[in-house]
Amino acid sequence: MDSYYVGFLDSDEPHFLESCSRCRKTLSLNSDIFMYRGDMAFCSQECRQEQIESDETKSKRWRKTSSSRSSSLRKSSDSKDSAAGETVRTKSLVMA
Repeated sequence: MDSYYVGFLDSDEPHFLESCSRCRKTLSLNSDIFMYRGDMAFCSQECRQEQIESDETKSKRWRKTSSSRSSSLRKSSDSKDSAAGETVRTKSLVMA
C-alpha cells in the first residue's frame, strides 16, 4: 500500500499533513491527527486548543480595534460637521 505522502515528496512545499501546524512535530501515519479549519493539522488536542484560543484572541483584538477606529472616525466626522453648521448622517458597515 502506498503512503498518502508519496505524491507530495517531490514538491518543495511541505504537505499540511506532514507536521503539526503549532509545534511543527512530524505527524505519524499511525497516530491521530487533530484538524482545525479544514486545512490545519495538529499532533494533539492541546496544540489544536492553543491555536483555537490564539485565533479567538486575535479576532477579539481585531474587533476591538476595528470598533474603536470606527468610533473615532464618527467622532471626527461629527465634530467637522457641527463646526460647519451642518448635520450629516453617516452609517457604518462592519463586516466580520
